[in-house]
Amino acid sequence: MAAKKEAKKAEENVVLVGKKPTMSYVLAAVTQFSEGNKEVQIKARGKAISRAVDVAEITRKRFVEDAKIKDITIDTEEITTEDGENINVSSITITLAK
Repeated sequence: MAAKKEAKKAEENVVLVGKKPTMSYVLAAVTQFSEGNKEVQIKARGKAISRAVDVAEITRKRFVEDAKIKDITIDTEEITTEDGENINVSSITITLAK
């Protein structure tokens, strides 16, 4: 049971960026910081990568000014489409820390 609790806690500080408006994700990141988290990870794949960068910059320049970029990780993930075709998709993880 403790392992499940730790796994949930590890995913608590992650904001997965998709198709919603940028400010929705900024609000999620700011909320994570206001709840006492010292780090927030902003993750995105494919076309949402530019939105993730915007989220990180808006969060740290307008709302959580003492937040710094701790780490940026880029990767390529292989996913299977509905047609059964394997394609490569770029991904990014931006870690902000107070």
